[in-house]
Amino acid sequence: MVMLVKDPFAEPRIHRALPGGLVGLEIYRQEVVNGVHDHWIAPEEGKWSYTYHQRLFEFEIDGEKIDQIDFIASKLSQTGYSRRAQAITWNPKVDPQSDDPHCLQRLWFRLIEGTAGAPALQLHAHWRSRDAFKAAFMNIFALTDLQRLVAERISETTGREISVGPYLDINDSYHLYGSYFEDFRKFLETIERRSWEERTWTSQFAESMFQEAREKLAAEAEISPGKAPLKKP
Repeated sequence: MVMLVKDPFAEPRIHRALPGGLVGLEIYRQEVVNGVHDHWIAPEEGKWSYTYHQRLFEFEIDGEKIDQIDFIASKLSQTGYSRRAQAITWNPKVDPQSDDPHCLQRLWFRLIEGTAGAPALQLHAHWRSRDAFKAAFMNIFALTDLQRLVAERISETTGREISVGPYLDINDSYHLYGSYFEDFRKFLETIERRSWEERTWTSQFAESMFQEAREKLAAEAEISPGKAPLKKP
C-alpha cells in the first residue's frame, strides 16, 4: 500500500473513527514527538522494548546515543538538496528476536519546491507491517507532526520559512485482523451513512480533548513516573 497526503495539515485533519479517541491520539503524538513514555522502556523486565521517539532521537550504537532527527535538521539546513537526510529504527542485533518488533523502518526527508517557489519539507515513511484499521491513522498523525517539527527547526537555523510538504506512506504489508472484523464492518457501514462533515473533526475542535490528554500525562508523570505496562500497545 502506498498513500500520498499532499497537504498533511489541511483541515479537517482528524477522522472520527480513530481508535483510542482524541485523548489517545494526543498521547500517542506526545510519545512519538516528545518521548513522554521513553522511560517505560524496560525489555529486561518484560516491558516496552522501544518507542519510536527513542529510536529516532536516541538510537543507541555501541553505547552511544545518536539523535537522528537533529542530524536531519542540521543536514538539510546546511545542504538543502541532500538525499542523505534519513533516520532508521531497525536494530538488527535485537529486533529480529523481539516478540513485539516495531513496524516503522525508515524516514526520509527532503526539501522540495513548494508553493510560490518557497521550500517545503517532504517526508517518506517506510513501514514493514501495518494495522490498517487501528494503527495507520494515529501513525500518520504523529509522523506528520514530526515532519512539522523538523521543518520548524530548519526554518530557525536558516532564517527561511519552510512549509510542510507532501507525506508519502509506503507499506510492505498493510492489513486487517480477523479479531476485530466485526468492528471494521460496522466502520464501513458508518462511512456509507455519514457525510464527510459527520466523519471528521478539525484540530480546533479536538484541542480541548488534546489539552485533557496533556493534563493526564502531567498527572501520570507526577504520580507514577516509572510505572509501565507489560507490553507495548
